[in-house]
Amino acid sequence: MAEPVEVYNKLDTEEDDDVYTKDGTVDYKGNPANKKTTGTWKACPYILGNECCERLAYYGMSTNLLLYFKNNLDQHSVTASKNYSNWSGTCYITPLIGAFVADAYLGRYWTIAIFSVIYVIGMTLLTLSASVSGLRPTCVSKEDCHATSTQTAVTFLALYLVALGTGGIKPCVSSYGADQFDDADEREKKHKSSFFNWFYFSINIGALIASSVLVWIQDNVGWGWGFGIPAVAMAIAIGSFFFGTRLYRNQKPSGSPLTRIAQVIAASWRKRRVQVPNDKSTLYETADNESAIVGSRKLDHTKSFSFFDKAAVELESDRTNEPANPWQLCTVTQVEELKSIVKLLPIWATGIIFATVYGQMSNLFVLQGSFMDIYLNKFEIPPAALSIFDTLSVIFWVPVYDQIIVPVARKYTGHKSGLTQLQRMGTGLVISIFAMLAAGTLEVVRLGIVKRNNYYDYKNMPMSIFWQVPQYFLIGCAEVFTFIGQLEFFYHQAPDSMRSLCSALSLTTVALGSYLSSLLVTIVTSISTKGGKLGWIPDNLNRGHLQNFFWLLAIMSLLNLGAFLWISNWYTYKKPVGTLSAKLKTDDVSSERRLTNSEL
Repeated sequence: MAEPVEVYNKLDTEEDDDVYTKDGTVDYKGNPANKKTTGTWKACPYILGNECCERLAYYGMSTNLLLYFKNNLDQHSVTASKNYSNWSGTCYITPLIGAFVADAYLGRYWTIAIFSVIYVIGMTLLTLSASVSGLRPTCVSKEDCHATSTQTAVTFLALYLVALGTGGIKPCVSSYGADQFDDADEREKKHKSSFFNWFYFSINIGALIASSVLVWIQDNVGWGWGFGIPAVAMAIAIGSFFFGTRLYRNQKPSGSPLTRIAQVIAASWRKRRVQVPNDKSTLYETADNESAIVGSRKLDHTKSFSFFDKAAVELESDRTNEPANPWQLCTVTQVEELKSIVKLLPIWATGIIFATVYGQMSNLFVLQGSFMDIYLNKFEIPPAALSIFDTLSVIFWVPVYDQIIVPVARKYTGHKSGLTQLQRMGTGLVISIFAMLAAGTLEVVRLGIVKRNNYYDYKNMPMSIFWQVPQYFLIGCAEVFTFIGQLEFFYHQAPDSMRSLCSALSLTTVALGSYLSSLLVTIVTSISTKGGKLGWIPDNLNRGHLQNFFWLLAIMSLLNLGAFLWISNWYTYKKPVGTLSAKLKTDDVSSERRLTNSEL
């Protein structure tokens, strides 16, 4: 009788293997995620819809915000610029908070849900501050307004609620969408790269509507409507997200990742004089197939940063503790988590220069365009509006990359994604150099026309602003390679239990790139204005040398590319081993077994 039972159990196991995911995801009830009824492209439209509407709300509110500070809150240009920079930088720092909460305690679903509500409250308050009498600044004309300290305070309270809300969404949505595809299933894994492409595509659809329609509404209809429509868009984003709840696959939160990192550092320092054995299979690890860290697969041992291996060396004193004290003895997987983060940091650092180049679209590209011919017949084109060509470039290149470049590259490289994540990022870094060369070349040509025709005192010299289109288009192309590649890279190479945190880490490059750009302008201005010179970036660009700043960024980008290639050469991709498959439904598992799993 034993043989038929054994055969039955084997068949039952194979059937379960085919039905449930093997990456540890569960459905909305906490049961193992059924592959046929949850996840994949069935769930993604609700996540992509959420992201599109959220980005429409964010860019619809932020694109013209500097003008609102200056005209409606009656702030000086320097004050308005500083306030905008501080708020914008905060929006890219708060993701570290949201990511920590998601990975450690709430999980991505509830983090997105709760922070989205905070976001909507902020957007609603901002709308009220621009439309309700008493909260709204008093305006004599479009550009002659006066705001009380209370009105200004309410506006900034609303904005920083939005900054907090977006901090819980930015690092989680892309990772949550990727969670819908099982890494252990080759068919599903193949679609994950496509998800990141279409995720970025949805971002730019929202940005396209925001930078065109909503900016026009704010300038011509009013700020009440201009902020109100983004608030409604954010409410729709929440509705889209909740509507797909039954279809989502959810990764369980695994406790504080910072605590686990601290444990490895502490344990390895305590054992700094201990010799790591040559046979790495003797290092401490749990005996079963699953990791001791909830929501994380086991990681294979790697040779890099061997000092941290000391934390996994099991001494006689460690064997007396049951269970093991994690501040004295860590598993190989826990050690490899820290190694993975350390290995990501150099790649992360190379993204800062790229973010600096990217940031010129809303900075020096706009300044350059403001000294060119901004009229199309009698229609005045705002210099900042040319960023729409960056958005159009992304919308063009995403399907081209996904449907043409990937299949062609796959034939030559044999890689399922066509290009590896690092190859994709490197390609974007190369393209960004050409974007700076295009901007610098345009400025050389522009200044040549100024000099030949003595246009030095012309505010808008007769050279069409549309000559800037190539540099915007190149930046958009570089985004598709580097930013999307970065999203995918940080998701895949992050430990399973730290994906939100690593996504947030990748977002901080945008904030640091902005700060670096500001620092470079300060340094360049200080040096180039010595001896009474006007410098590279004077108030009148016709008498400056803006092209030198673009050359500087091109050179820095070239050096950054060299550093990236060197780092990429020694980088080793993480190696997960085992699965997180939960083969039995929760209803079939005894309470005793559930307790054991929760302890693990």
